[in-house]
Amino acid sequence: MSPFVAPAIAGLLLGGSLIIAIGAQNAFILRQGLLRQHVFILCLICALSDALLIGLGVAGLGAIIAGSGLLIALVTLGGAAFLAVYAFLALRRAISPSTLEAAKTGPGSLKAAVLTCLAFTFLNPHVYLDTVLLVGGLSGRYEGTARLAFAIGAMAASFIWFFGLGYGARVLEPLFAKPSAWRVLDGLIALVMAALSVSLLVRFFTG
Repeated sequence: MSPFVAPAIAGLLLGGSLIIAIGAQNAFILRQGLLRQHVFILCLICALSDALLIGLGVAGLGAIIAGSGLLIALVTLGGAAFLAVYAFLALRRAISPSTLEAAKTGPGSLKAAVLTCLAFTFLNPHVYLDTVLLVGGLSGRYEGTARLAFAIGAMAASFIWFFGLGYGARVLEPLFAKPSAWRVLDGLIALVMAALSVSLLVRFFTG
């Protein structure tokens, strides 16, 4: 296996786990997908925004952390704890699932839709925590092209998720109107988050 495949897969799993959740941004993309209004441009904005923030985190914060053993330790342990909390929250949602009902109305004009999308993206503090701090910080455990592969994997997760959600919305609507569907999805998210958290701890204490 190529030495760059594992970092790319790790980035893909981390990025996917962080963005797949019931939230304002995903609900908005789902709603617009159901309405078939400006789906491509809105999905592109969300994916490119994530890619930009991930790139900034990997290029800046990741590089700074890479040069400090103490910072790597803090980010690794902090990241493991953060992922563990996410896993717990996802597990709690899986135990008591809710439904996501997409509204039947939404911003009609492209300008209104884009502004709404940008607000959901950049006014959400969790976006910066997930992309710049967590993904960027954890990329410090990789060097050179491996770090680039990790970033590309995380970016790819955003493109796959948003375009899949936007264009698959009409198919997903009846499915995710059922609590059982969110139970399965959140259960999978909890498993992935927990596995990533454990892997970080194992790498830290054995590396």
